[in-house]
Amino acid sequence: MKKFLVGVLLVFLMPLFSHSAQYKKEYKLSCVVGPKLLWGEGASYFAKLVKERTQGRINIKVYTAASLMAGKQTNEFLILREGVADFAFASTINWSSTIKQLNLFNLPFFFPDYAALDRVTEGYVGEELKKMIKKKGVTILAWGENGYREITNSKRPIKTPSDLKGLKIRVVGTPIFIDIMKSLGANPINMNWSEAKVAFQQGVVDGQENPVVGIEIPVKIWQYHKHITIWHYVIDPLMMSVNNKVWNSFTKEDQDIIRQAAIEAAYWEKTQVRKGLIAPDLSALDTLKKHGMTVTVLDRKQIEEFKKLTKPIYDKWVPKIGKNLVEEAEKAVDYK
Repeated sequence: MKKFLVGVLLVFLMPLFSHSAQYKKEYKLSCVVGPKLLWGEGASYFAKLVKERTQGRINIKVYTAASLMAGKQTNEFLILREGVADFAFASTINWSSTIKQLNLFNLPFFFPDYAALDRVTEGYVGEELKKMIKKKGVTILAWGENGYREITNSKRPIKTPSDLKGLKIRVVGTPIFIDIMKSLGANPINMNWSEAKVAFQQGVVDGQENPVVGIEIPVKIWQYHKHITIWHYVIDPLMMSVNNKVWNSFTKEDQDIIRQAAIEAAYWEKTQVRKGLIAPDLSALDTLKKHGMTVTVLDRKQIEEFKKLTKPIYDKWVPKIGKNLVEEAEKAVDYK
């Protein structure tokens, strides 16, 4: 009887054993930032959950600081699609050079608050973007967030467009960011972060734009700049993602485990990035003030003055993103 029961058990478990035996010993996850930033922590948390919940059958190693692409962040989608990386916790900004529809999130002053963003990513538009990206070889498992990108500088508070005019601002190497800063009268400069820090210290570059909790507080931006303007001009969703062939190699049971781990890790990371930035808890801004920064928070009327100047950006980029997609996003943003 014992032999019979063991035999029956093996029959049921054999498909699982044979399939998991084909799994890689290690899966590579790409993350363009360092492990100590919340973005990097979110990637590590995902890998940890997957390993625990699959009893070590699926091991994901996080490769931080864009190490899988020799520091060239905008190549990340390509290395994921081609299988150099198996997974990625990726920014829509870095992929938007390859996938033009993702420039939706780069449209200036498009998302007035976090609720509007959530309605877009978790609704119809988010699903459409997932379908588009899946056709290109990558599956999106969950949406995380790097946060609203706010502007800092060493010269003066930025309250009106005239305050920004002529300032040299370091931006990420995505074309729309160059266009935005030029439309606002600034002088955009594309350089990597290590070069930017030296340029800040030497006074060659005046400012930069990044999320407060995700980047600016961890890197102690007050070492370089004394002024920050909270203007929510662009927001930066993150995508927990996987190569389609890798995804299809997992059993249905393991896919369910991985997807749930992605949802939980991305949600945890998103809540951490927003912490201290939503009234009544504005402790993140208090941290900046405690370190000697002048914090300028623009109201809707002030923001509108900046947005008026960015009309050429919409004229140029909406056709590239897709008019229908933008209109659907506008419906979600304006939902009452």
